[in-house]
Amino acid sequence: MARPPLRPSPGRPEPAQGLLRRLDGIARAALPPVTTAILLVLAAAPLGLPALVPAVVLPAVFFWSVFRPVSMTPPAVFALGLLQDLLTYAPIGIGILTLLVVHGLAFRWRRGLAAWSFLAVWLVFCAFAAGAAGLGWLLYAVLSLQLPPPMPALHLALLSAGLYPTLAFLMTRAHQAMQRAELDS
Repeated sequence: MARPPLRPSPGRPEPAQGLLRRLDGIARAALPPVTTAILLVLAAAPLGLPALVPAVVLPAVFFWSVFRPVSMTPPAVFALGLLQDLLTYAPIGIGILTLLVVHGLAFRWRRGLAAWSFLAVWLVFCAFAAGAAGLGWLLYAVLSLQLPPPMPALHLALLSAGLYPTLAFLMTRAHQAMQRAELDS
């Protein structure tokens, strides 16, 4: 009868068991909405760019709805929209409805979008940003019973489209790290 070695053999460590594995899964699932909320709060810092808050949350909701829809759920999108409305002093509901529409459409088309090149996804996002800015403008007009100037909506669409490549690069790295961690466990 051979004795077992005193040291464990080198190689892959044993996966976490029980509670630790569940906590790791919960943390990975919560990472997209939590980091988006942190970005929202950081974007709300007084920089003189009031459109920065919705311009940051829109790419994040779109990206995670396409590439990790399990983590970006409708309740999380609702909470992010509410946080956006509170941080921008917008009428409650405009950001919520806009983000839920973006999430729903991105979720519905995720299978096709996930297979496309970055440039094609970016162009689709540009259309989403223009549509979301137009929807926000329309909702504000309905709630205020007057036509607001269209330039803030245009700036929001352009700023969102311009921020998407940088934010998508960072979110892609986080997504790949989460996929590697899931494969290892």
